[in-house]
Amino acid sequence: MKFIILGCGSSMGVPRPDGYFGNCDPKNKKNYRTRCSALIKSKAENILIDTSPDLRQQLLRHNIKKIDKVFYSHMHADQTHGINDLRSFYINSRKQINVFADYATSKYLKNSFSYCFKSYSKEYPATLKLNKINNKMYIGDKNKKISIKPISVDHGKVKSNCFIIDKKLAYISDISDISNKDFKYFKNLKYLIIDCLWYNFHPSHLNLEKSLFFIKKFNPSKAILTNLSPVLDYNELKKLLPKNVTPAYDGFTISL
Repeated sequence: MKFIILGCGSSMGVPRPDGYFGNCDPKNKKNYRTRCSALIKSKAENILIDTSPDLRQQLLRHNIKKIDKVFYSHMHADQTHGINDLRSFYINSRKQINVFADYATSKYLKNSFSYCFKSYSKEYPATLKLNKINNKMYIGDKNKKISIKPISVDHGKVKSNCFIIDKKLAYISDISDISNKDFKYFKNLKYLIIDCLWYNFHPSHLNLEKSLFFIKKFNPSKAILTNLSPVLDYNELKKLLPKNVTPAYDGFTISL
């Protein structure tokens, strides 16, 4: 089973649509970042976390031929607006794809992309089936079921869901704070993939100082920083990090 960081860029990506690279060196391929999505890839299922606006590009890059489930972290545009790219997978299978989201995100998806969930004609059937995020989510396998535990965290004025896979890896792409009562779920994991927008304070994201605070608190074997803005050049950031911490890049792959 593999965990693939399909995109690790902040809400406008790197470079931004206007070509702005910020502090990032355009000669380094690891500074080219699409918006955040991730893929859990197993023999049994391909499970997508979020539908980035760059989803088409990401799936083509990794030659992904099927999507079985989608888990949404939250309602923001940079996590949801690639939803229409799921349609081709419905065309291939003729089965609605199960989508899992919390109440606020479900409401936003139904209002903004109603055509995905409601059949308008034989030519335009519903392609997705909306389900509530719960604690009994898993990756199907012939030999065993691998758990995926959602944890609700703060992301500025909204809530966001992070996902803990098989008690080994936590994916926390958009976060401003974690409740103390949930710290126990994140401690001593093998991998911690965590939000790190830039150096200064931000009301909806972690900055480098806060990201490193949580990494030290949770003590993973390895931590990977994601949701990186144009402020953070890959090589310059890497120089500042402890040995067990590294910046993400598009296509960063972990074997589980």
